[in-house]
Amino acid sequence: MKILVVGSGAREHAICWKIKQSSILTSLYCAPGNAGIAQIAECVDIKADELEKLVDFCLDSKIDLVVVGPEAPLVAGLVDMLNEKGINAFGPVKAGAKFEGSKSYSKDFMKKYSIPSARYEVYTDSKKALSDLDKFNIPIVVKADGLAAGKGVLICQSKKEAEEAIINIMDKKIFGDAGNTVVIEEFLSGTEASLLCFVDGNKMIPMESARDYKKAYDYDKGLNTGGMGCFSPNTIFNEELNKYIKENILDRTMEGFLNEDIVYKGVLFIGLMIENHQAKVLEYNARFGDPETEVVLPRLKSDLIDIMLKCIEGNLKEDDLLWNQDKCVTVVLASGGYPESYEKGKVITGLEDVDDDIVIFHGGTKISGDKIMTDGGRVLAVTAMGRTLQEARNKVYKNISKIHFDKIQYRTDIAKI
Repeated sequence: MKILVVGSGAREHAICWKIKQSSILTSLYCAPGNAGIAQIAECVDIKADELEKLVDFCLDSKIDLVVVGPEAPLVAGLVDMLNEKGINAFGPVKAGAKFEGSKSYSKDFMKKYSIPSARYEVYTDSKKALSDLDKFNIPIVVKADGLAAGKGVLICQSKKEAEEAIINIMDKKIFGDAGNTVVIEEFLSGTEASLLCFVDGNKMIPMESARDYKKAYDYDKGLNTGGMGCFSPNTIFNEELNKYIKENILDRTMEGFLNEDIVYKGVLFIGLMIENHQAKVLEYNARFGDPETEVVLPRLKSDLIDIMLKCIEGNLKEDDLLWNQDKCVTVVLASGGYPESYEKGKVITGLEDVDDDIVIFHGGTKISGDKIMTDGGRVLAVTAMGRTLQEARNKVYKNISKIHFDKIQYRTDIAKI
């Protein structure tokens, strides 16, 4: 089977790495890929947002299955375009991807189907948003409605911060058109968790749980990022919580999809806030999470291609998903200054010195001559398995010390529990 993975981050590297283990695979391509992906797949020089070029490549190369990694091409309708040409694609159609593409749309959906979530209001006028701030307690959460690469959620510790967030998003357009509308929410306290689910159009089957670390610096200081590290399984999950999530979130979400005639096939990534053995939905994402994918897929024993095909065919079963009971930890090595301004083009050394049981998923990297260089904010995700979280954590940090590039930045508290 000839497969194309769309995207260029550590998530896509992890997907390619897992697909590569399948006996069904004959050829693996990635568009556009990165320096790490180039070691296991043929990289194609087409960007993830060049939808027509991607479709043409699939037709010319007789691709059997396309796996869409990032949210932007999903929201733009790449899966719809591929399906129109008779090409199998793993990922939701445009109507499904809208759950990530518009936070106001997904919040309205949660409200309609009684899915536990934070109290919220939607605003298209900054003056109205500013005048309504007194309706909310501090801290206040201000969200850009559209796609903002994981950085469009601002937790404001004062009314002044909330006013600045509204002005920056709606008037100064720091996230472009994604900020034409904002969602203002009550702040939820508790423990954050990530739950990725395979969806086959009829049912939703959760993967193993994970916990992401969004803030740039140790002890959850600094700005929100795309994610600075992760571990799986998330120790907060137990039988009582799993039952609550299934009945109040997964079942109601699936009921909503069916009632709204949304044929959702792919991954639904649900961001959760957990407190007192109950959960509320922070957000829906229409694809594999990053860095969650880097800790969930290494624990998956089943053939990923087989699971994706069953999602597309609508016949996935719970016992199709087999999991390794070992724990997994990943720590992101970022460019100094991330998530704000940072420099690219730094030489990375030490990658060949890490232990054999370490997997390094490349995010923002490129090949220049015989060197691997930094080419983004989140550069590498250093990943290890262990019988315990502590064992996996120790392996990761021991090997991070062998990897070097100028102005390297990472958190030292990932999976420290």
